[in-house]
Amino acid sequence: MADFTSRMVALLGAMRRERNGAVADAMRYYGADYGLNYGVSLPTVRTLARACGHDHEFARYLYAQEVRELRLAALHIAEPERLTADEFAFWGGGICNSEVAEEAAFALLGRIDAFDELFRSWCNGGTLLEGYAAVMAAARREDSLNHIDTAAAWLRRVAASEEHSAARLAGRGVATLFVACGSRNEENRLAVFRVTGSLGTSPAEDCVHEEVTAMLGE
Repeated sequence: MADFTSRMVALLGAMRRERNGAVADAMRYYGADYGLNYGVSLPTVRTLARACGHDHEFARYLYAQEVRELRLAALHIAEPERLTADEFAFWGGGICNSEVAEEAAFALLGRIDAFDELFRSWCNGGTLLEGYAAVMAAARREDSLNHIDTAAAWLRRVAASEEHSAARLAGRGVATLFVACGSRNEENRLAVFRVTGSLGTSPAEDCVHEEVTAMLGE
């Protein structure tokens, strides 16, 4: 733990040298604010994190801190193969807003061996932000076609039960997944249009219809 503390302090020092208070003040995310936010750009956070190498236990230590830059860095330092079902609750519990959800999808979740299990768990019984992270991660995977039906069902539930801002976030995630999947080949494109046709007419679902049509054609 002492080693983790000194390494964290060194990483935090590097982050602080890149701080931007004006950017931090202007940041707004769906979900909870961070305890501490230096406003460091995501590319810089990623560069500094990757310089640390992979260390799963250190990543868990960083992820538990209430500091934006450390939590985001942890997602790049974690080892995807170590993230198994018994860690779903830990990593899901740290997804406090849409920025963490999107960075988790980009850096970590889409690369884990247990992704199918995580996707079902978070879309069927997780929080809104867990579901959003899972859907965004699925968009980055070559097997994204396997997940479009579950994503559509998740969006229908969110649109029926959550407030407008939450449903809009879910719609953004599903639209991202559907466009990424449908762009890969004609088989995927036709499957995406089939599933999109099963959606309702809520504002969030309408946005998915519009985005898919605009990006993938009729």
